[in-house]
Amino acid sequence: MVDLILAALRTLNQLLTAGIAITAFSLLLYALTFNLNDRVARSFAIILACVVGIFVCDAIGSTVASPADIEVWLKLQWVGLIFLPSAYLHFSDALLATTGRPSRGRRRFLIRLTYLISVGFLLALQAGWLVGHIVDPLHAAPYLQSTALTWVFVGYYGLGMLWAMVNFWRAFQRSVTQTGRRRMSYLLAGAAAPALGSFPYLVFGGSIVVSFPLFFWIAVTVGNLLVAVLLVMMAYSVAFFGVSWPDRVVKRRLFKWLMRGPMTAFWVLAVTTLVRRMGERFGQSYSGMVPVAMVATLLLFEYFVTLAAPVWERWLFNSGDRLNLTLVQNLEERLLTTGDLIQFLEAILAAVCDRMQVSKAYVVTLGPTGLEMLVSVGGSQVFDEHETNALLPSITENGHGRQLFTAGKYWIVPLFSQEEQPPRLLGLLGLEREPGRILEEEQFEALVVLAQRAALALQDRMRQEQVFTSLESLAPQVELIQRLRAAARYSSAEVLTAPQSPLDQSDLSAWVKDALNHYWGGPKLTSSPLFRLKVVQKALQEHQDNPANALRAILRQAVEHIRPEGDRRFTGEWILYNILEMKFLEGRKVREVALRLAMSEADLYRKQRIAIESVANEILEMEAKVQQDADSEKN
Repeated sequence: MVDLILAALRTLNQLLTAGIAITAFSLLLYALTFNLNDRVARSFAIILACVVGIFVCDAIGSTVASPADIEVWLKLQWVGLIFLPSAYLHFSDALLATTGRPSRGRRRFLIRLTYLISVGFLLALQAGWLVGHIVDPLHAAPYLQSTALTWVFVGYYGLGMLWAMVNFWRAFQRSVTQTGRRRMSYLLAGAAAPALGSFPYLVFGGSIVVSFPLFFWIAVTVGNLLVAVLLVMMAYSVAFFGVSWPDRVVKRRLFKWLMRGPMTAFWVLAVTTLVRRMGERFGQSYSGMVPVAMVATLLLFEYFVTLAAPVWERWLFNSGDRLNLTLVQNLEERLLTTGDLIQFLEAILAAVCDRMQVSKAYVVTLGPTGLEMLVSVGGSQVFDEHETNALLPSITENGHGRQLFTAGKYWIVPLFSQEEQPPRLLGLLGLEREPGRILEEEQFEALVVLAQRAALALQDRMRQEQVFTSLESLAPQVELIQRLRAAARYSSAEVLTAPQSPLDQSDLSAWVKDALNHYWGGPKLTSSPLFRLKVVQKALQEHQDNPANALRAILRQAVEHIRPEGDRRFTGEWILYNILEMKFLEGRKVREVALRLAMSEADLYRKQRIAIESVANEILEMEAKVQQDADSEKN
């Protein structure tokens, strides 16, 4: 009975060792993927790399039979152990720096010194001075013989870990928020796991295995369980460093990563091992059930995670603002994209052609620059822009009723918003007409219903664009708040009083592009984040406090700064100015501008991006000049 219990404990310990290696490797990938830019996360990744090396070698060494191979894996296990004290000191120094106590040079020098000492111990390991040869290789828990230098390393290991723990405690005391102190306490508890669970205690107490085997394997199993739990706790605390995401996002992402990674791998490994060893008991070293069990466990666990994820996310991470978060999360699934809109309108036009027995139809939208073709059936040249534009005043004034308009060879059905007073013209639905033909009452009613469906789709899309515009204007402020909130968990109040970072070039270019696209009117001009610039605020005084006119003037001024000297030409040095002038300030179509400048549309878009970046640079210089003038007046 005792032998059966010992065998079960050894098997469980092998699975736990492999599980710790898998978990540490998964958490290492997580740190390298999501918050590698943070120094705390980078130094924690070094600790995880050491833990991975220690437990991978331990797991492999427990499965090989040759004494020579066992000795090789036991010595490789020491590589991670040698660098663990240096990694801990590096990590503790990064924590102190994050909480507002950066190194003045002394700590940094000592940490580099410990890495050099670790390299020295590594060379000693290679030479056979740090540890000796394997002892009792046929025993269930073989180990390496200790030497005089082993005891020196033990002192170095203990001193380094003690120093790191003191730094952890100092970082804990410097945390200024309740949340930060709570997570720092998790880190303090979790940090003990790799430090205590990785050391090969058998080097100094191998006789315990022989004298008290049951006690030893129970202690090892419980210790590995604690290492796995505390390692995840430590990774949980570190996951909040270097990211500006809300806490719920960090928790959800880490939890899903653990469930889909190490938990899935552990159960696949456990089931596969159990099936293989059951096969060995029946005289089959390899059973055909092994791959079946492996694949079935993988698929079932992933299936469980997929089904359970919405439940645990709703109850564990989104309990406070569940309704609002659910609404935002469902937005992606219900979003009417441009592709969805075109697909729906194509179906509407196909139904129009089928009911009216015509071959051509189209839908055009009313944008800031006039009518723009959105979708058509029956051919590309179905829209007479000149005649339709001439009809717009009459449609706007008299098109609120149930009536058709005529523009050349087409009937025109106005598409008005159905919930605004007065109704707003969103676009036009055109369909081919035959001279002298009069629609029957049933056909006309069907056409009205189809036009209402098309207008509803355009109205929904317009509302979504307004939501997106609001989100774009909110994004910079929300991101700043999240960054400050994340930094203020552990650092001092100086983080909140520090000046904002300068404008980001990529953000500014995106804002300039949006404002130019709506240069003659639109939400991306009237709600542009560019209004926060001091140069725009100054221009308000010159334009009777009209924000749109002030921003237009700044954009026009920046574009004029790009204009080369002399008369306007259509040569290479004028290409950027001509694109800005014709495309945005004059509001011409892309195809028309491309033909006028003798270039392809793809080349036009590439040059347009360069031109917009040039405008953004000019605005940056204008903003800097206004700031400089303001500073001069203060002095």
